Amino acid sequence: MSSILKQRVRYAPYLKKLRTAEECIPLFKHGQYLGWSGFTGVGAPKAVPQALVDHVVKNNLQGQLGFNLFVGASAGPEESEWAANDMILRRAPHQVGKPIAKAINENRTQFFDKHLSMFPQDLTYGYYTKDKVGSPKLDYTIIEATAITDDGSIVPGPAVGASPEMISYCDNVIIELNTATPSFEGLHDIDMPVNPPFRQPYPYSTVDQKSGVTAIPVDPSKVIAVVETNQPDRVPDPAPSDDMSRKIAGHLIEFFEQEVKAGRMPENLHPLQSGIGNVANAIIEGLADSSFKNLNVWTEVLQDSFLPFFESGAMDYATATSIRLSEDGFKKFFDNWDLFSSKLCLRSQVVSNSPEIIRRLGVIAMNTPVEVDIYAHANSTNVNGSRMLNGLGGSADFLRNAKLSIMHTPAARPSKTDKTGISCIVPFASHVDQTEHDLDIVVTDFGLADLRGCSPKERVKSLIHNCAHPDFRPQLQDYYDRAVFYCEKKKTLHEPHILADAFKMHVNLERNGTMKLDSWDVKF
Repeated sequence: MSSILKQRVRYAPYLKKLRTAEECIPLFKHGQYLGWSGFTGVGAPKAVPQALVDHVVKNNLQGQLGFNLFVGASAGPEESEWAANDMILRRAPHQVGKPIAKAINENRTQFFDKHLSMFPQDLTYGYYTKDKVGSPKLDYTIIEATAITDDGSIVPGPAVGASPEMISYCDNVIIELNTATPSFEGLHDIDMPVNPPFRQPYPYSTVDQKSGVTAIPVDPSKVIAVVETNQPDRVPDPAPSDDMSRKIAGHLIEFFEQEVKAGRMPENLHPLQSGIGNVANAIIEGLADSSFKNLNVWTEVLQDSFLPFFESGAMDYATATSIRLSEDGFKKFFDNWDLFSSKLCLRSQVVSNSPEIIRRLGVIAMNTPVEVDIYAHANSTNVNGSRMLNGLGGSADFLRNAKLSIMHTPAARPSKTDKTGISCIVPFASHVDQTEHDLDIVVTDFGLADLRGCSPKERVKSLIHNCAHPDFRPQLQDYYDRAVFYCEKKKTLHEPHILADAFKMHVNLERNGTMKLDSWDVKF
């Protein structure tokens, strides 16, 4: 027991429950239902999951010791190791990583993709455990903490996620006290789950409003083990912005300036939500260098690109459920704790992604799709309709409810044989996660399409001529013209399609490595 752990655990009875990660291994049986803390690769348990996978590898138990695993979003590298060793029977509601995506696509892991605002409440409704034998609750919740309060409540680390719901809806809790991470006490604002018909509206009407509960309450009798760990979160360095992503950012910032000038937004805009990736980073970097000041953020995840916002004073306040920082980002964060902690609040994901609050605050939502079709349906999850990528995440929570719903994407991506072989603007989305009713703005490196108030056929013109890559514009226009001619005869002109041709670009990509067609008359 380290001296740091003694200082961090202020509830003395927990000190009698200290175990090593290896001593916890006999608690786990094949087929159990487990909850982990964490969100987007930070704040997840590390020691116990690693001990379990080491046990499986050492004893050749692949496929014989597997679990139904629930995490608020994606977890850390331990999740990938579990997936690679056939330890994940079922997973919800979101995941990131090649090993787990491979397991899902090979049907070794059953994956349930769900809106992140809805997953925790559905867990407490019993939806994910309705076929479980015995207790209807999770068998174990393994939660990372950075401190324990005087009454035994848990102070999370850089992510809250679905931890409050998992702790409330489980039979046993294992706490991993991470002494490698400074205590985050005071940075969180916790709302515990209350199910209908007793649920009350969330009271927050500004990004900095708090309930005052800074730790997650837990019944101490459910805590069966406290494990000390000293492993920091391992997050890859942020994807750097490039010329393409900076062009997208430029189009968006120009659009925001026009919206302010037109009186549709205040000079400090509305609270911002931004996804993950180099395009999202470029937009935040562009805003940090722009003339916009006194900005606020209501989002799921804060990345390294947000830190200069805090330092420059351009950002007044930010709310998220996770801070996903690189090693250098965390160092800067801890070295400037007083500055960052005074302008940041970490909440549970049911609050950070709450449709009610997103709509109330008039959030500006910005997310990246796989593809968008000419009528503005967006695919965020399934490449060519079938191959699971990363899951939906919280994009639809924000896009359906934001004041401005924006999707940003490169106009085209390279395939193995063609540097512009994959068009991100297609005739018909091969899978629909965000419908045409949910999107206001689509922006690529070639331009921006303002779809507000537009009929489907008006959206087509804007999307093809403003957003599509020039290599694909004639081909997309030809498809639309042929579809109009075809549908005129049938009097079905609201959203003209030729179903026999709608996915030819996707089929050609699978067969020939490019979405470029010699002719729409090609036969497959």
